[in-house]
Amino acid sequence: MTAEWFRADVLAAVRARLLRPGAVTAGFAGVEVVAEGDGMLVAFRWRRDPNTYALRIGFPAAPESAWTGLPVSSAAEWACDVEFLLMEELDTGLVRRSRRTVRDGRVLLDTRDAPDVWPAGYFVGEVPLDDDAPAADAGFWLAREGLDVGVPRRLIAEARLACWLQAYVDNARGKPFVGHAAASWEDERHTLARLDVLYVLPGVPAGVRLALALLAVREVAEAGALGVVTAIDVSELREVGFGSAGDGGLVLRTRSGA
Repeated sequence: MTAEWFRADVLAAVRARLLRPGAVTAGFAGVEVVAEGDGMLVAFRWRRDPNTYALRIGFPAAPESAWTGLPVSSAAEWACDVEFLLMEELDTGLVRRSRRTVRDGRVLLDTRDAPDVWPAGYFVGEVPLDDDAPAADAGFWLAREGLDVGVPRRLIAEARLACWLQAYVDNARGKPFVGHAAASWEDERHTLARLDVLYVLPGVPAGVRLALALLAVREVAEAGALGVVTAIDVSELREVGFGSAGDGGLVLRTRSGA
């Protein structure tokens, strides 16, 4: 399984699966697959994110699926299961949760032993919105916990909401809610976002606010934002990568490989 001729077959099969139109999952666009040492580097674009990402996949050492671990009979079958593995990973937040390093203008993703974005005991997810419900009712469960939802509701009414995330205690009830973050679009082309809200209740670990900030930035990047600005100035934003802007606020460029 490690002979060079077989590696050539595997490389060709993976290219055929991942570089075709509509491969893997919605939002994925393969750029190239190249051999690198004892593995392959898969480069791809993700949704409207300005970055080009890359992920390393090892050549098979045995005729077993990289996805299921079951036997496979050909390079084409192995490559098909690589595609399903990538689909599963990307659809469950691979780009958001991976460790990142930048090399040659590309963002290399590494999921090995990657910690959860949020601290133990908490979870961060999107605020579910009902298109048929009035903006004045959105996030009513957050308001019940004492969180000010006035800004996100206004952004919904103005059709400017870019993302709205909520943090809650990770238990069987999914309660109580302990914080939220919201961002809006600054321009009609949706290339610049503004972080309008980043708040956690008193006593909640700072790691929850950090997770809200990080995931808000990555969500608007996936939607096409080239930059994020904010008037909020807390230490967690510096950790995420924000720096001082000329107007006294903070700014972050989402293209890591620039």
